[in-house]
Amino acid sequence: MILPGENTLHGKETKSNYRVRVYQIPGKPEILDPASELMAGVPNKVGTCVSEGSYPEGTLSWHLDGKPLIPDGKGVSVKEQIRRNPETGLFTLQSELMVTPAQGGNAHPTFSCSFSPGIPRRRALNTAPIQPIVWEPVPLEEVRLVVEPEGGAVVRGGTVTLTCEAPAQPPPQIHWVKDGMPLPLPPSPILLLPEVGPQDQGTYSCVATHPSHGSQESPAVSISITETGEEGPTTGSVGGSGLGTLALVLGILGGLGITALLIGIIMWRRRRRQGEERKAPENQEEEEERAELNQSEEPEAAESGTGGS
Repeated sequence: MILPGENTLHGKETKSNYRVRVYQIPGKPEILDPASELMAGVPNKVGTCVSEGSYPEGTLSWHLDGKPLIPDGKGVSVKEQIRRNPETGLFTLQSELMVTPAQGGNAHPTFSCSFSPGIPRRRALNTAPIQPIVWEPVPLEEVRLVVEPEGGAVVRGGTVTLTCEAPAQPPPQIHWVKDGMPLPLPPSPILLLPEVGPQDQGTYSCVATHPSHGSQESPAVSISITETGEEGPTTGSVGGSGLGTLALVLGILGGLGITALLIGIIMWRRRRRQGEERKAPENQEEEEERAELNQSEEPEAAESGTGGS
């Protein structure tokens, strides 16, 4: 800024111009939305560094473990934005940092941001450091599709639940496919089919998409409606085979029960016969004792009759 001025020299007035520079030092910058976790091998947002109320605008820079972090467009990228308040003329600076940590590298890196004012002999202002944890990616294992009820057969108006199991770190995005065509649904590991009708019958599968391992599709499962009537479920359906298995099991259990009952009756009869055989000898002995007593009483009676005559 140049201001005019007047001086008096030897009785003469002279005019001079003075250059005045106005500076505004902002407060300490801060990191907004700092990341607490990072995944190795994939791009991650570390945070957004913000400085408000500076003049001139100055510059923002990032540091990793105390060393300047230079954007290279590959593993490190910075998105900057500068705004000026039309009323105050002061600047607001933003710097968003994206990094791709190397696999097997430092598991606890320290990031910080600093604001350097465009003023001579002024030190940079630093943010508080952040120290996110770096996780190593877990490979995407085989994708499985679990259907409930088991087998995929359901009565009309029933509910089917499809669950896509894709263990990986970070968790992959799950999309659904029916009859080979993607379903226009938001990503979700669970697909719920309430009040199933003919329009829901078909072949379903899920696709797990991992940022570092690509996409993998699960084996397909078929959803069908089981029609029940007097003759039971339709022949060849999953429900019919299930009922057939149940009937077979019940038949086997019934046969075992009848066999156990027959064995019990046979054992009871056997014990009864043995009891009768034991009682027969006892009765015979009692009869012999009675006969002997009768025989001994008859001679005594005869002798007593002879003596009286």
